Amino acid sequence: MNNVTIVAIDLGKHTFHLHAQDDRGHELYHKKFNRAGLARHLANLEPCTVAMEACGGAHYMAREAAKWGHVPKLIAPHLVRPYVKSNKNDFADAMAICEAASRPTMRFVPPKTEAQQALAMLNSVRDSYIKERTATVNRIHAALLEVGISLSPGFHAIKELPALLDECSFSVLIKQILLGLQAHFNYLDEQVKALDKQVERQAAEDDLASRLMTMPCVGPITSSVLAAELGSGQQFKCGRDYSASIGLVPRQYSTGDKTVLLGISKRGDRNQRRLLIQCARVYLMGLDRQTGVLADWVRQLLARHHSNHVVCALANKLARIAWSIAAHHDEFKAGPSAMNA
Repeated sequence: MNNVTIVAIDLGKHTFHLHAQDDRGHELYHKKFNRAGLARHLANLEPCTVAMEACGGAHYMAREAAKWGHVPKLIAPHLVRPYVKSNKNDFADAMAICEAASRPTMRFVPPKTEAQQALAMLNSVRDSYIKERTATVNRIHAALLEVGISLSPGFHAIKELPALLDECSFSVLIKQILLGLQAHFNYLDEQVKALDKQVERQAAEDDLASRLMTMPCVGPITSSVLAAELGSGQQFKCGRDYSASIGLVPRQYSTGDKTVLLGISKRGDRNQRRLLIQCARVYLMGLDRQTGVLADWVRQLLARHHSNHVVCALANKLARIAWSIAAHHDEFKAGPSAMNA
């Protein structure tokens, strides 16, 4: 075990498959462990590289490996897939992770801290409650349409459902079903409002999230999501790399001397891209109230391009600014306006 240079772990819920190699890429051993056995094995190993796919439980295991003196490396699963040889099984996956981690040009995912995971989990639960609330509202509308009633859109009509049912001659079962759906809607609505307040509180207490909120049209939700994913920002060489990682740069289809740039690539985290696009749209809606270098740049773009193109360009710019704030421990400064100078 003293010759082990890299250890790859195929993570599971209860079982973990491990593949170890030396500095020349030769397999030393492969073993199967439970969670406690894996912890004991890693604790007894000399410091080495521990590679895993960036999946459920990977960030926790990376932090544990770092405590034992190892260097954790997380790889996006789609970058590991090409290295799987022949038939797929857990040991073959572990071997593929080892092979991918040994590549000099491989891109790695930085392990999240527990605070980053808490912010990400908070926003994920909030999003799931919002989706479930919308689904519940749609069920109520669909059920009422089946008995000849069309509710006006919005949540206000749902809250007045009991009074509406008192005036109708539905069967007792239909009324019970609709009242049950409304009670579920009320519960979800209260949970969303409570999580909104918690997100605001956590964003105000988090150093990076509070600095990201100095950006125009960036609120607690967007800042907390970006803070959870960006961290220190050191995993990216520049702001463009971060923007490219969430799909806000043009997709390229070039060959020879012919360069072809298409629309944005839409790769990476859809949620970060969606939030930055929304921030850009809000910025354009209130552009007449904005000042500074960024506002002047947006006005110049609007004079030459469609507003949808400008929104994407502005979202790209906001992503780069967010990276700069994270990487340089800075805040957003609007700067003087050239048009007012």
